[in-house]
Amino acid sequence: MSCECENQFEYHEFVDCITSALDARDPYTGNHSRRVSDMACMLCGMLGLDENTTCEVHIAGHLHDIGKIGIPDSVLLKEGKLNDEEWELMKKHPQIGSDILSKSQTLSRIAAIILHHHERWDGKGYPFGAKRDEIPLGARIIAVCDSIDAMASKRSYRNALSLDECRKEIEKNKGIMYDPEIAEKALENWEELVSEYKQYQKACG
Repeated sequence: MSCECENQFEYHEFVDCITSALDARDPYTGNHSRRVSDMACMLCGMLGLDENTTCEVHIAGHLHDIGKIGIPDSVLLKEGKLNDEEWELMKKHPQIGSDILSKSQTLSRIAAIILHHHERWDGKGYPFGAKRDEIPLGARIIAVCDSIDAMASKRSYRNALSLDECRKEIEKNKGIMYDPEIAEKALENWEELVSEYKQYQKACG
């Protein structure tokens, strides 16, 4: 699926530079961000959101993990589960990413999405414990897509979940981790949503 904002030269130039930096540090993160971005763009369409909002979410999807540039290699590239101290370092990436983009007034709304993309509907996320409508809409959309792709991706410390298992996790956490309306829309359109993901999974290995 292609967003209208992809026709803008400035968008291509900026995002290509940033995703190249992500790829240089961690190929998983760069590929993950591309998949999340396009899945989020598709979900915006399913939710009937306007073009400007969709473009913001699409860009935020590409850049939601940009803050991982500031995470030490020993943590970011660790093969195995993070310990408590390492996890606390990893949890700083939304703030780092937001700080990077907040240098630009034009990107302030995207910075807010990035800052909040690990918040939870029930207020038990990070970095602030924001809940419900305190979380920007774009961040609530990214949260669902980020989770789907993360669960369905194989990592050194765990196997990938099947897409059926991913669906069950989204269903189980609807209204807990995820905005119930957004999660329900994803579930209603599951086959279409994950068919896009499957294409990326095949292309990216």
